[in-house]
Amino acid sequence: MTENEISKIIVDCALKIHKELGPGLLESAYEECLYYELQQRGLSVVKQKPLPLIYNEVKLEIGYRVDLLVENKVIIEVKSVEALNDIHLAQILTYLKLSNCKLGMLINFNVTLIKNGIRRVVNKL
Repeated sequence: MTENEISKIIVDCALKIHKELGPGLLESAYEECLYYELQQRGLSVVKQKPLPLIYNEVKLEIGYRVDLLVENKVIIEVKSVEALNDIHLAQILTYLKLSNCKLGMLINFNVTLIKNGIRRVVNKL
């Protein structure tokens, strides 16, 4: 399954969750729901995956955690904030670089229309 195929399923699941729950919940609630929905679709999903930083060939465990890693290909960063900003984009770009994944999805559930809260982020490796 390609990153694009996976991202379509992720968007479908996010739409379903947002339609059911709406905005205003904690990030952890949306993360759990998205984890559940993606598993229901038969995808391999890891939640709160530790992500080490390699510096000068030394592996540093400094507490980075990916919200959801789907099929070892797509990183999802779940937010429930007033608006996405540059620091959120920088965060997912860092995760993409550290993991060598090509695609990230930044999903803010605290919006009226979920399509306005979804951002695809590409790592140009």
